[in-house]
Amino acid sequence: MSQYDLDLFVIGGGSGGVRAARISAQHGARVAIAEEFRFGGTCVIRGCVPKKLLVYASRFPDAFEDSAGFGWSIPEKPTFSWADLIAAKNADITRISGFYEENVARAGVTVHHQRAVIEDPHTVRLADGAKITAELILIATGGAPASIDFPGGEFAISSNEALDLPELPKRVIVQGGGYIALEFASIFAGLGAETTLIHRGHKILRGFDEDVRDDVQTGLAHRGVKFVMSDHVVGIERGQGGKVVRTHCGETIEADEVLFAIGRRPLTHGLGLEAAGVECDHHGAVVVDEVSQTSAPSIYAIGDVTNRMNLTPIAIREGHAFADRMFGGQSARIDYANVPTAVFTTPEAATVGLTEEQARETGGAVDIYKTRFRPMKATLSGRQERTMMKLVVDGDSQKVLGVHIVGEDAAEMVQMAAIAVKMGATKADFDQTVALHPTVAEEIVTLRTKWTG
Repeated sequence: MSQYDLDLFVIGGGSGGVRAARISAQHGARVAIAEEFRFGGTCVIRGCVPKKLLVYASRFPDAFEDSAGFGWSIPEKPTFSWADLIAAKNADITRISGFYEENVARAGVTVHHQRAVIEDPHTVRLADGAKITAELILIATGGAPASIDFPGGEFAISSNEALDLPELPKRVIVQGGGYIALEFASIFAGLGAETTLIHRGHKILRGFDEDVRDDVQTGLAHRGVKFVMSDHVVGIERGQGGKVVRTHCGETIEADEVLFAIGRRPLTHGLGLEAAGVECDHHGAVVVDEVSQTSAPSIYAIGDVTNRMNLTPIAIREGHAFADRMFGGQSARIDYANVPTAVFTTPEAATVGLTEEQARETGGAVDIYKTRFRPMKATLSGRQERTMMKLVVDGDSQKVLGVHIVGEDAAEMVQMAAIAVKMGATKADFDQTVALHPTVAEEIVTLRTKWTG
């Protein structure tokens, strides 16, 4: 008979926590999970799912406009209802959140709809005062939008509030240069808002390939996003017509909403980690080893709360691997190399593997295959859009080290290309693959323009 009430207690009902709880229970473990808000976590409730729905909505104006080039005539100008979009988005989130909770409960996991904090390495305390002991505790609390203090900062919103605004603002300022800031700038601009993006850096999307950074910014500028670079907001005031933003470099800009998307922070405050002997870094992230174990041997952590690689599929894999190791008798580990990622702006960007800059830092020979072209769809629509494709290839082994695409359906293409990169395919393997014509994706296997360095 175990000395503990449970084998595992999971704190956090996001994608990673739910996967870990469900698979652990399927392995025969006695499991409980606590979620103080709604099941689904950042991705389902406040992140990738609702944001992608808004991205789809923001692209319809282009589709209506483009249709004229293909013989379609729309008698009246299409009308848009922000309220209807948000209502539909909320209904879908409710559906998915319910699915997450239903799945974990069906696996035999006890569900607690309340906050849980750690009392000691084997005890959690629920908001109602109940204490539960477990042999292992898993922290999967995710992250939240980062904020900074400055005069008038209370007038700014985060990505959380941006998903539930009562009405579509006519003028929006976005502070930030990462994928969240860019995606929201793209959404608002696509839906007709006058959109300004302010960024401290001289270029957006730090860490991405330079060609991707350039092409996304150029594409967004063509769609009407105004960029204010090497600057940042220092103050916000209430004005007669909305909000007045002052920047460090002296700009004064009026807007209806000011969205700060300057990164995310791990949700560890108030969890009782210090008392339990769990070490956190200077960002507040839980420090873990290669198997997600913390400095307290009975406590583990996965997902964004560890600030390793903040992607939903990574959190899911970490949760599954944890369950398989702890309760399934397996030695599963996560390979963080060649993980594909996407930026759902318009134009869309997606990437897997090394950037050109990273490849050159290794000191070896690097071959670059790159093209920019006008996609077939744009020839009749008249839209001035371009697609960029780039392969980063090891000059000696000819192994494809990275694939970078900017353009329509970039994410769908890179997801497939990621399989080849993960398998170690060479440029010759790409070349020997017969092109599927006519598609944009065929360019991936027909690239011949090479720069050698």
